[in-house]
Amino acid sequence: MSKAVHVTTATFEDQVILSEQPVIVDFYADWCGPCKMLSPVLEQLAIDHTEVKIAKVNVDEEPALAERYRVRGIPHVVMFRNGKVAEQVLGYKPKAALEASLGLNGSAPRPVGPNPA
Repeated sequence: MSKAVHVTTATFEDQVILSEQPVIVDFYADWCGPCKMLSPVLEQLAIDHTEVKIAKVNVDEEPALAERYRVRGIPHVVMFRNGKVAEQVLGYKPKAALEASLGLNGSAPRPVGPNPA
């Protein structure tokens, strides 16, 4: 079973950017109710998708990381592939919806930005 790693500004590059495997980063705060609801969903994703690393960033302790990745609300989940932001999900989502949004269930992920005309 994979276990989420707590990431700081000092460890972010090694744990996330330089990771050879995709990394799901959960930007959260201890006081955030939806963040607490999302935690067991991410734990289950770690079990079901061993090819992906789960990392957690406490936005209260690491405001510079939250600012760098434009975290405006929490929970904010960011999928990194090859050191780059691949997908983003804002707010709580049940497991199946989160898997679909992050492209973990075999379907194509939804676009992050506006749809091209």
